[in-house]
Amino acid sequence: MTGAAGFIGRSLCARLVACRHTVTGVTRGLAAPIPGAELRSIGDIGPTTDWSKHLDDDEIVIHLANRAHSRVSSGAGMDEPGAAAALARAAAEGGVRRLLYMSSIRAMRDVTPPGSPLRSDDPMLPRDSYGRQKLAIERALQAAARGTGLELVILRPPLVYGPGVRGNFRLLIQLVASGLPLPFAGIDNRRSLIFIENLVDLVAHASVHPGAIGRVLLARDAVDLSTPEMIRLLAVGLDRRPRLFTVPPIIFAPFHGLPLLGPLIVRLTNSLQVDDSWTRTALDWHPPISPETALVATAQDFRERS
Repeated sequence: MTGAAGFIGRSLCARLVACRHTVTGVTRGLAAPIPGAELRSIGDIGPTTDWSKHLDDDEIVIHLANRAHSRVSSGAGMDEPGAAAALARAAAEGGVRRLLYMSSIRAMRDVTPPGSPLRSDDPMLPRDSYGRQKLAIERALQAAARGTGLELVILRPPLVYGPGVRGNFRLLIQLVASGLPLPFAGIDNRRSLIFIENLVDLVAHASVHPGAIGRVLLARDAVDLSTPEMIRLLAVGLDRRPRLFTVPPIIFAPFHGLPLLGPLIVRLTNSLQVDDSWTRTALDWHPPISPETALVATAQDFRERS
């Protein structure tokens, strides 16, 4: 597993160890140990990385490693499509059976009309550099795996949250925890999210299920929520009273360009929904933890750490 020390990687390593898999985690630098998993620090992953010492007797490769959003936006870092293609070729040559790549729903787009969820065969229309990069990596992997017999599985989750989450979701928790009045009571949107434990459950399932071979999988929690619903559930976990009020939607437009709050406000006022019915049916999978339980637990963890 590449990216084993990250937010998703650590939870996934623990889940796979619990499922009695032998797990080798690849990291860029030194990382805190993960019980039951072997971690190897190999530096930056690039098109010339030598994988020959790391793929001995491995059956499955899970590729999580990627640059942070800010580094993608700045254009910094390695050739990630080339790096992914090199990993796929090395995996095929080394006898690996399956490669699962953690992409993002943003490879398709980051906004949907309410009630019109994305399906895996919808047109690819990424609107930002992060989404375009994810799509380029998907295509590089598909080209590299073609004709090799390597079973490629691509997973496009929406925003992943859970204890220890960072980025915009953590900022939302901080806003709710602050007790400040928040102007989102009138927002009637729908957001597909996925709790980290639901995501790692799916990855563990898709890594071995025959129905996942050659597929692009979408995933989400059991139900979508509006922004006011999310805030109210986070407030429960924070032991706070949700302070919501209504403003006309046009009020939010001037804030979209702000460096920190802008991306958060865009996500809190727009909809982004995915249809993962094919994934659930073909893989006989259902997210085991409800979003109500997951959001409260995420906020409780934040409160306990603060």
